Amino acid sequence: MQVLQVQLEVGPDPAEVGRARRWARSRLAGSGIGLDEPCAETLILLISELVTNAVVHTGCPAVLRMLLGPAEGGTVRVEVADTSCCPPKPRHALGDDTNGRGLELVDGLADRWGWRPEGVGKSIWCEVDRDAPEVLPAPERSGHSGLKELSGRTDGAYGSGAYEPPCAVTNTA
Repeated sequence: MQVLQVQLEVGPDPAEVGRARRWARSRLAGSGIGLDEPCAETLILLISELVTNAVVHTGCPAVLRMLLGPAEGGTVRVEVADTSCCPPKPRHALGDDTNGRGLELVDGLADRWGWRPEGVGKSIWCEVDRDAPEVLPAPERSGHSGLKELSGRTDGAYGSGAYEPPCAVTNTA
């Protein structure tokens, strides 16, 4: 099985999010993932959320990586690495709040996701299975965000992500 890894350096400017989306669309198309495939727009939305979180919440440059599996079936992995060692902090947006929904979207759209320390910072990752049926998130979750709580976790993984090896991240809350 051949896996293609591509990456883009992203500056600490919210305008970079649009550039990251355009870059990702061209890489998806070049790897055989049709832009009309249901997973393509899901991946673009996930990339948009993760890059936005990195540049807005850290103010640091970031690196967007995509790991593309075989053209038929397979998994696409998206990673956004930044130089902030602060773990991602899920929030629950209320009513008319204009932000705070990014990780909820990632949790609802990705098949797996989580984070891990990387160098002096961290990497937030998510995976989308190309052969999985499309699942649309429920418009209302009855007050429950669907996110797993971070408290008590010391392994650096949360959300609905697969197991990540233990690391030195500890919850100080």
